[in-house]
Amino acid sequence: MVPGDVLHLTRAASPQFVEPITVRVIREVPDRHTYHGWTWIEAYELDARGDAVAKRELFVLREGLHRLAGTPRQAAPARGTSPARVR
Repeated sequence: MVPGDVLHLTRAASPQFVEPITVRVIREVPDRHTYHGWTWIEAYELDARGDAVAKRELFVLREGLHRLAGTPRQAAPARGTSPARVR
């Protein structure tokens, strides 16, 4: 999992995703201690158009993450520019 990956999160990733969501990974948070196989990620929740609607910190089971195939990776903003605004 790398920044820019787009993931479809279902109950396989965590019981909290009764309603599946799609997110774009900002980063994995390695300094938080977790149970074996679980991890914390920071991500933007995406709407149906692929626009970021919320920034989230999520506790997920690595084995349950599903990367969406064919999703373009987001390029980092050019130095000195600000990233897109999130509502």
